[in-house]
Amino acid sequence: MIFDVWKDIKKKQLQPTYLLVGKESFLMQETIQLIIDAGLQEEEKDFNLSVYDMEETTIDQAIEDAETLPFMGEKRIVVIKNPSFLTSEKKKEKIEHHLGKLEQYMNEPAPYTILIFFAPYEKLDDRKKITKLVKKNSVVLEMNSLSDRDIASWTMELVQNEKVLMGQNALEELMILTAGDLTIINQEVKKLSTYVGEGRTISREDVRNLVPRSLEQNIFELIENVVQRKSSQALQIFYDLLKTNEEPIKILFLLVNQFRLILQVKELSKAGYGQQQIANSVKVHPFRVKLAMQQARLFGEEELVSILMELAQADYEMKTGRKDKQLVLELFLIKIFTKNTA
Repeated sequence: MIFDVWKDIKKKQLQPTYLLVGKESFLMQETIQLIIDAGLQEEEKDFNLSVYDMEETTIDQAIEDAETLPFMGEKRIVVIKNPSFLTSEKKKEKIEHHLGKLEQYMNEPAPYTILIFFAPYEKLDDRKKITKLVKKNSVVLEMNSLSDRDIASWTMELVQNEKVLMGQNALEELMILTAGDLTIINQEVKKLSTYVGEGRTISREDVRNLVPRSLEQNIFELIENVVQRKSSQALQIFYDLLKTNEEPIKILFLLVNQFRLILQVKELSKAGYGQQQIANSVKVHPFRVKLAMQQARLFGEEELVSILMELAQADYEMKTGRKDKQLVLELFLIKIFTKNTA
């Protein structure tokens, strides 16, 4: 739905009120920027664009601005950030909001104003009268994690906008290396496009050579080599991490996180959960769940529990200084290789 709304916005088919909800901040910022670019000329933005943070300003001030005629232009855009009064949050507010003014406005919005609610929450409280009213009279865009298909579609649209091409293998490699992070994908597509040049094709090798691996991605590759019994490759990644001054304790922490995720994914998959349901349950990006599902097939549950116990022992030995930190991790990896080849 979000991409359909983006198409309408780009055609300048703008609506009086938008409600953006979710944790995918990049998409939310992109949507707001599209609305601003479609609704206002560059020279109008200083006069007719306002942003109000509801943690610092009352809703009355924002609505008063929304009801003010635009200056030297046809439209006014008012952005309302952090509207926690639409949620069930019980935190003590520094600002007291009188919602009567907002209710009146939502029932009769100003025809010359575009009002945007920027709500960085997983969900709103649909039991509240004001939430129901805002939802009823707004274009509602839920912006939590996208599906793999949507991320791929969005990425290819970026590629087309940069006037370059990208094959399926290169796309898959990019999604793996960025773990589906939209902000990073956006940066890397621009860099890759500049590198290959207009009209050329971004290859898988281009992606591998130019897109940096995160520490988390290196840990994933390390585990992948462990389960594939590629001991030399796994150890090479480990030593490369040490050469870049990554702390053994941090590497251990990420190993624990990844193996714990693999176990959680395995158990939830067994219980009938799908990829998106698992992502919501363990609160990680769906693409990380997809990769963990692939690795989970290569382990038994008892084996994963045993590995986590060994990692807990390694953590204890590191923190108590009983053994050299690098040696602790080396011994752990060797033990895993021995089990896999037994």
